[in-house]
Amino acid sequence: MSGIPGAADPAEDVPDDLHPLRHAIRLPPRPGRPAPWPEWVPQNVVRALRDTGVEAPWSHQAEGAELAHAGRDVVVATGTASGKSLVYQLPVLARFAEDPRATALYLSPTKALAADQLRALSALGVPDVRPSPYDGDTPMDERDWARRHARWIFSNPDMLHRSLLPLHGRWSAFLRRLSYVVVDECHTYRGVFGSHVALLLRRLLRVARRYGATPTIVLASATVARPAEFAGVLTGRDVTAVVEDGSPSAGRTVALWEPPLLPELGGENGAPVRRPASTESARMLADLVVEGARSLAFVRSRRGAETTALTAQRLVADVDPDLVGRVAAYRGGYLPEERRALESALVRGELLGVATTNALELGVDIAGLDAVVVAGFPGTRASFWQQAGRAGRAGDEALVVLVARDDPMDTYLVHHPHALLGAPVESCVLDPGNPYVLAPQLACAAAELPLTEEDVERDFGGDAARTVLDALVEDGVLRKRSVGWFWPSARERPAATVDIRGSGLGQVAMVEAATGRMLGTVEGSSAPATAHPGAVYLHRGESYVVDELDLAAGLALVHAEDPDWRTDARSTADVDVVRVRSRTDHGPVSVYFGDVRVTGQVVAYQRRTPDGTVLETVPLDLPAQTLETRSVWYTIDEEVLDAAGITPARIPGALHAAEHAAIGLLPLFAICDRWDIGGLSTALHPDTGLPSVFVHDGHPGGAGLAERGHAVLERWLRATRAAIGDCGCRSGCPSCVQSPKCGNGNVPLDKAGAVVVLDLVLTALAEHPAPGGSQEAPA
Repeated sequence: MSGIPGAADPAEDVPDDLHPLRHAIRLPPRPGRPAPWPEWVPQNVVRALRDTGVEAPWSHQAEGAELAHAGRDVVVATGTASGKSLVYQLPVLARFAEDPRATALYLSPTKALAADQLRALSALGVPDVRPSPYDGDTPMDERDWARRHARWIFSNPDMLHRSLLPLHGRWSAFLRRLSYVVVDECHTYRGVFGSHVALLLRRLLRVARRYGATPTIVLASATVARPAEFAGVLTGRDVTAVVEDGSPSAGRTVALWEPPLLPELGGENGAPVRRPASTESARMLADLVVEGARSLAFVRSRRGAETTALTAQRLVADVDPDLVGRVAAYRGGYLPEERRALESALVRGELLGVATTNALELGVDIAGLDAVVVAGFPGTRASFWQQAGRAGRAGDEALVVLVARDDPMDTYLVHHPHALLGAPVESCVLDPGNPYVLAPQLACAAAELPLTEEDVERDFGGDAARTVLDALVEDGVLRKRSVGWFWPSARERPAATVDIRGSGLGQVAMVEAATGRMLGTVEGSSAPATAHPGAVYLHRGESYVVDELDLAAGLALVHAEDPDWRTDARSTADVDVVRVRSRTDHGPVSVYFGDVRVTGQVVAYQRRTPDGTVLETVPLDLPAQTLETRSVWYTIDEEVLDAAGITPARIPGALHAAEHAAIGLLPLFAICDRWDIGGLSTALHPDTGLPSVFVHDGHPGGAGLAERGHAVLERWLRATRAAIGDCGCRSGCPSCVQSPKCGNGNVPLDKAGAVVVLDLVLTALAEHPAPGGSQEAPA
């Protein structure tokens, strides 16, 4: 069935459309390729590593360490548990032995990962390293000690942005001797967050240069497409990639599992739904625990992790009550000591089954398990392989099961195993030139040190940065003098107000009105849809209802309530074409990429029962929001649609369904989430005069996602067509064309019409290629 060597077909006595096991593929074990210790590694470091069980480095570890020791910026993109940390430990520790005053900075996307790496380094017992954490949990007296005495700081981009760089004068001794900057799990720096981090690294290197340091950068990544190119964009420097994994790997069987449709249960608009992936995963986890297999089940939410663990415990109790205590949940939000205890119990085998969020995907040293269950595709192939890599002991076989959710991406993958198992991983997408990111980062840089023409040309993109700087001067944010651009205030620092992880539209605080307690925050861009008056807001498993939303003040007031209904926002949207950057004509189809203005407004919300029945539609009076971003779009001649049987009455539903499915499949080609993307389809767009489908970035200025979609349009739409065609429903469901974020309540949708539309577009692209050949880029 699969066409992949080693693949097994589902049982022959069960009809294919009813058997949940779509494919089973065995990946053979891989032997390790050891290499000699580099001659420059101090003997006490070699002894310390051997004492921990590292007899010799693997080939990729030695290759990456040699490059870094020679002063070459390097990115190591190899699999989970391949020992990437040794690539930077060896050159840093060797440098420390050569120069007693040399320093290093380690950056990770999470505090937990940095803490885990700090523990591993400290366990080596190498003298005079003086490592220290520097994050939001570090007490002030320890921060002071770290600034004065630590040689190796373990931190994150947030602390670099808010504390170290704005106060770089206090860090002058550390920065003057900065020899290495380690950027761990760098594939997580993508989209708007990645664009901020890219400019943050340029700020760091600029300030270090001010103190006379030119540190070598060592980056560690999951396997991603074109890692050298991505790392170069992230750091602004030429980076050499190490991608040949020399570590051993256990044999694994990867099973692709699609829960059956449950026609007796109707979802939104009567569409059939599948048995939830979390329910299937809980059952699998329970079965594995009963069999004595050490297992993880990865789920997508904190609440899902708790629910999956509880369900598995209940199922295990029916078979062997003594095993209930060996099943637990693991997620962010636990106290550090709780997380460490769970990690230790899992490593020692005291815990057999753990339901976890992606908190156990990155960094924490847990590998060698018997099985991993992935409840729903985690959004990227890179994340899937990170999670799958937790399974596999030397010499033993392991099991990995992907359980499909009601989602077009999951539908496509379980029917097309090559897309998951035989394809390269996605490209990381980021755009440091996004003016909505560049402007606040340039203001931060000018506040740290006045910006010179040389800085702008070398570090921040030249002419594009000058345009942004001129606007900042005109707005009074910066001042221009003959020698450069200056931050005018000696007291205020822009870093305090720039959120490097946000959308640029600020945060809305969710506050319990009766107590004044802040429960959490939501993005300003999503607040009208998720925090409008009457909305049900969930926080740590508790339900609240929103009483009031003040977007200008960034405040939503809520009260505790546990209603027996949920809420769905209803919205309108318009897309105006601002600038066409690219156009290609393909007979009856034209393809565009450019700048757009998206105007959206939440106009109502619906109260629905858990099964989707609408109880009430409540109008809302909220202001419209405008988003300047980038989009890819295509148009089709109406005559061609009519000739193919798509009458004018069917056009809106056909385009709408094609748009939804395309949004669901774009993450297959760019590391992103469907919530990072928006779209619009219309039978007659005022700017094109034709039936049109737009897919746009959901962030101001764009995050590079629509641009990536434009580059791989034909493959993207072909996968979209396959996902719709592979789904077993009749008229459309969440596994193909329904969207959980649709502002129109998934009305109208025409599944059959979407297939016709996509067939027409794909035929036109094939029969009328653009001048100069295909616009496709490698994955």
